[in-house]
Amino acid sequence: MASDELRSTVEHVGDRFNLGEYEIDAYLTVLGQGQLTASEISDRTDIPQPRVYDTVRSLSDRGLVELRESRPMKVVAIDPGDAFDDVQDSLEQMIDELEARYTAPARDTEAVSLVKSRSTILRYLEEIIDAAEYELSLSLTPDLLMRFEEELQAAVDDGVSVDLVVTPATDAPAPAEFDYLAVATSARARRGITTPVIAVADGNYSIYATQDALRDDQDRYGVIFNRSALGFLVSGFFGTVLWTTAEETLGEDESARSYPRRYASIRRCVKDLLDEGGEFYATIDGRDVEIGGSRVVRGKVREVSFEVSEEVANLTLESEDGEEITVGGRVAALEDVEAHEIHIGRHEPPTIEE
Repeated sequence: MASDELRSTVEHVGDRFNLGEYEIDAYLTVLGQGQLTASEISDRTDIPQPRVYDTVRSLSDRGLVELRESRPMKVVAIDPGDAFDDVQDSLEQMIDELEARYTAPARDTEAVSLVKSRSTILRYLEEIIDAAEYELSLSLTPDLLMRFEEELQAAVDDGVSVDLVVTPATDAPAPAEFDYLAVATSARARRGITTPVIAVADGNYSIYATQDALRDDQDRYGVIFNRSALGFLVSGFFGTVLWTTAEETLGEDESARSYPRRYASIRRCVKDLLDEGGEFYATIDGRDVEIGGSRVVRGKVREVSFEVSEEVANLTLESEDGEEITVGGRVAALEDVEAHEIHIGRHEPPTIEE
């Protein structure tokens, strides 16, 4: 399709669907009744009487209704299959042509993006859930939980550890009515409506959005940390602010973990080690706190520290040469190593795949 033809098609399709509020109300009302007079349309809608005639003539010009010039004038619904028959083929052809011209944005080069579109925020939420390979942290409204239920079930089935906060707690389905363990490893409810919507995949690919942004509020926003180290900001906020104040437990998977296992969150890792008990070995891929630069350390886990508040967690390794190495989470200051990925095994330090 040539550029001029494509532009003409887009304009044609846009014109057919570019209906105002009055036109939409009138059209749906007529469709539901088959035929109505202008006065009857006004009575059944909020359309002022002086605007009804212009509104239905606009619908007639678009081929969506038929006007029968009687006294009073009748507005007759046209079968939608017939009304949109001509535009359906144009729409399908237009979509094919637009897809052919579409160039996917190079998102990997953009560390941070600000978005205000509800549909874009929802698309990123789905993408982040699907992208998680081993760990997923989520703060969702009950509506979003239902919207992404299948995607979360698939993540759990693939062995992804999922920490889920549902907010507000008053609207969260009761555990007796909803199988939280089908969509999460651990699920909690948090009171109030101010809790943001959050998703973090493997500690780095994340989104932070206000609940208002998902109600089509144009003054609100969502922030995407696209596979960026800055994702730890959202992950840290989730672990220290949201998770620790979500007081109602909705579900907790108490089955034994399988190892070797990979973690992005040291809080989750240390909690699992304490719950499981026994001897563990670790391989830590991270950064040296003192001098910077990448550092990989391996050894036997000698000690773990985990405050009841869940806000502080670390572990101590004994390396093969007997050195004791302390490991903290992102932006660690007191420990020797800032952990980016934590690999835990039962009998020996796991091998990190290149």
